[in-house]
Amino acid sequence: MPPLPAAPLPAPPLFVASDIHGHRNEFRAALLGAGLVDDAGSWAGGGARLWLLGDYVDRGPDGIGVIDDVRRLADEAAAVGGSVGALLGNHEVRLLSAHRFGTLSVPGLDEPGGFRGGWLRYGGREEDLRRLTPGHVEWITRLPAAALVDGHLLVHSDTVRYLEFGGSVDAVNTAVSAALASEDATVWREFNDRMRSRGSFRAEDGPAAAARLLGALGGDTLVHGHSTLTKHFGVPPEDVREALRYAGGQVLAVDGGVYEGGRLLLTRLG
Repeated sequence: MPPLPAAPLPAPPLFVASDIHGHRNEFRAALLGAGLVDDAGSWAGGGARLWLLGDYVDRGPDGIGVIDDVRRLADEAAAVGGSVGALLGNHEVRLLSAHRFGTLSVPGLDEPGGFRGGWLRYGGREEDLRRLTPGHVEWITRLPAAALVDGHLLVHSDTVRYLEFGGSVDAVNTAVSAALASEDATVWREFNDRMRSRGSFRAEDGPAAAARLLGALGGDTLVHGHSTLTKHFGVPPEDVREALRYAGGQVLAVDGGVYEGGRLLLTRLG
């Protein structure tokens, strides 16, 4: 009698976090609490998987330090069979816009001071721009905008406007990569508008909108940051404890509003 096939190994743990916004110490504390780093901040999660959903910079004290930590942790995790993935957030797009175009303005950009003025108005930190190196720019320009992991569609923003980039995860990421490589300021204005859009799944037709995005890009649950639980979902900062599921159970909001007095949520998806 032939031997029975071995049972499949369980998938390694999957965690997500979003909108660190320069809060480097809070990021480390959240990872330490989950056993993903040790007391020195080095990867200790073994084969675990961590996905970060964008907005590493702006609003907080050390956005560039956060990027440096993410890059280092990705290398350390990969060396022991784990992984750290990172998505593009709208604040990375704003930072690169300020870096590339400065005070330039284009039609439709209603910001005093052009791209730089808009970046500053929405939480830009001069120190982040000053410390931005070609290596940081290259890392940001290689970030995908969406990922499909274990049935979870991971994106930064709670918007259906990802479909304006394409009708599949690969198409979205290809179009975003092209936008990041563009030298056309008009392309960047539209790019900023799409990435900062929000609220598609909180309206009356939110469940239908979520189903449309999931139907196109794949997945059973859409997981996003960008819209804070504190400001956009009305959770008092002191009551932020866990991610919020809504839109008929199809959508999970994971931005705990750390820069608004909430907390940096580290959410286990599996």
